[in-house]
Amino acid sequence: MSNTQTPENVVVIGAGMVGLATAWYLQERGVNVTVVDRDGVAAGSSWGNAGWLTPALTLPLSEPSVLTYGLKTMFDPASPLYIPLSAKPSLIRFLLGFARHCTPGKWREAMAVFSEIGATGLDAFDEISEANAVTRIGRDHAAVGGGTPGNGGGTTTLGTGVSEPTKPAEPFLTGFKNLKDRDGLLHELEGIRASGGQVEFDLLDAADIRAMEPTLGDGVKAGVAIHHQRFINPPKFMDSLADSVIARGGQITTDFEVADIREHAHGVEVVDVHGRTQGADAVVIATGAWLGRLARKFGVKRVVQAGRGYSFTVVPEVMPTHPIYFPAQRVACTPLGDRFRVAGTMEFRDADHPLEPKRIEAIVAAASPLFTGINWEDRQEEWVGSRPCTTDGLPLIGATRSNRVHVAGGHGMWGVALGPLTGKMLAASITGESTPAVMQHFNPLR
Repeated sequence: MSNTQTPENVVVIGAGMVGLATAWYLQERGVNVTVVDRDGVAAGSSWGNAGWLTPALTLPLSEPSVLTYGLKTMFDPASPLYIPLSAKPSLIRFLLGFARHCTPGKWREAMAVFSEIGATGLDAFDEISEANAVTRIGRDHAAVGGGTPGNGGGTTTLGTGVSEPTKPAEPFLTGFKNLKDRDGLLHELEGIRASGGQVEFDLLDAADIRAMEPTLGDGVKAGVAIHHQRFINPPKFMDSLADSVIARGGQITTDFEVADIREHAHGVEVVDVHGRTQGADAVVIATGAWLGRLARKFGVKRVVQAGRGYSFTVVPEVMPTHPIYFPAQRVACTPLGDRFRVAGTMEFRDADHPLEPKRIEAIVAAASPLFTGINWEDRQEEWVGSRPCTTDGLPLIGATRSNRVHVAGGHGMWGVALGPLTGKMLAASITGESTPAVMQHFNPLR
């Protein structure tokens, strides 16, 4: 495939938000897509996250205060930021690179890039939701191989766009134990404005925020209401996105763990651990925290480190109606209809390490003084997922040194919020269309 040819068939490795959104936008350009995944749809960090679509809070992870805070607490298993003492050499490399970017100047540079993206991430969500209904086969039939649960089988009416809506968070709430903590967020919001971003917010006292959400307890003394943000129900949205890709003629093959990508004169071959192959004109690596395993041989040298987040759900006596964030405690809460998701922590360790119960307990200890009417022992859906973090806080989006092999990952905590926009930019790049200038900052070979 030359640089000017548009591929007819593309294999996307990874059925998370970034991979499926890339597949969807490739389909928009007439490309046939096959998505492969070792587990299934949203089996990684796309399932159990907070589901926030919040341009005002889509900030580089390498904020200087994170380093200051981390140095004091990072070896404490109860801390929101945790690093095990038995860190591997690759993690040490990542931490050293991350520390070099935790300066005010570097943060402002990265923040300018995020501000340039602005609300275009929300625009991409709107685009994938706008389509006419068509009739296709349910996702547990031949369109999906392996062990992903289907939708009950038979003929199903699906939209060619995503049917699960985004939800307005009007307003998006942040809560604080004291005014000093609130001042920390206000400083970040002013930094967004200074770097060219837009954010509208109002200050709330304790009575104001508890009137809006009666589940908040006496420990919440102040708040900030941020306007023009949204959120999703991640499991429902991801199922709907997968249905949409299939309804538009795509295939999703599960139980396909890729071991190698082989390039030849006429295309690429994706080989799984059992020797099965998928051939295509081009391939997209969208494997999240595992991206480096396949991308390194194609010149992608940036360390992609798993920043593991934890979550669980509870059922409060009074169900909140707004997403709620507690920045000082690094606790993120989202209403998912019949249950309330509570998420938090940043744990730098191996992506495949099993769930650590102490990390769940740390979230409970941080969140419980801030709420009332919640039985914290009655937890469901305890989960850990590995968010792919880069040292400079910017994702890796674009071609590798092979014009047949492309990557999309390294979004840190913002893979869901930036997934559709990433897919749109990368699909344009793969098919030879013009791409926004901001994409130069995401060069995987930088």
